[in-house]
Amino acid sequence: MVFLSNCLKKIIIVASGGGAALAAAIIAFVLLVPTQDYMLSVDPIMSKGDFGTYTHVFIKNTGREPVTNVRVDYGNQKSDFVPVLDPGDRVMLSPPDGSDLEQVKVTADNGIDIVKQYTTPANAPMIGNGGFGQ
Repeated sequence: MVFLSNCLKKIIIVASGGGAALAAAIIAFVLLVPTQDYMLSVDPIMSKGDFGTYTHVFIKNTGREPVTNVRVDYGNQKSDFVPVLDPGDRVMLSPPDGSDLEQVKVTADNGIDIVKQYTTPANAPMIGNGGFGQ
């Protein structure tokens, strides 16, 4: 009888572990699958160091469809243009000299209009080439 009880406990533990793993997999799937057709992730980064200020803007298509006519406005009439970003594609852009380093505005077809402030990583190693955005 004790043997049967121990076996039943082990089966319950294994089943509950498997159920938890299945639940985690479902949650991860829901969070990772794009929920909108047209969606961009914008991450403007600024790192100040001994040799200057390093700035980059990362843009990723997190939607299900290609995003077209992506315009990145750095302020002071400075901008970049990306004709098409396919789903999952990511670009890294560097603001030109004389850009406003307060915020970035990204617009695209299908109503995309995003304004983001530059962020500084807590542990900011040198990012890319120097001289951008000074």
